[in-house]
Order: sequence, then structure tokens, then C-alpha cells
Amino acid sequence: MEKNNPMTFIMGIVAIIVGVALYKQIDFKAMTVEKPALAAVYAITFLVAVFVLVKNARKKAE
Repeated sequence: MEKNNPMTFIMGIVAIIVGVALYKQIDFKAMTVEKPALAAVYAITFLVAVFVLVKNARKKAE
């Protein structure tokens, strides 16, 4: 049985934490965010983490 890649574990934790923080900043009634610049940084970080997770999942499937 293979060990999990430490990078996958770390990016999973990062994606969860940043995703929750981004979700908390969004006001869905008014469709605004509290701090737009910080929300942009959160969104970029979340997308990079998800990209790394998907890339590692595809590599592992092969």
C-alpha cells in the first residue's frame, strides 16, 4: 500500500481552511464580500490548492 503524498495532505488542509474563510467572507444576500482584496487572495490560494489536488489525483490514477 502506498503512503499518501505529504503535499496532497497539506494542500487538502489548506484548501479546507481557505475555503471556509472565503465562504465566511461572502454575504450571499447582498452578493458582496467584506474585504475584496483578501477575498481575491483567498480565492487564488483555494484554486491553486484544488489544482494541485486534482493534478495529484490524476497522476495517482494512472
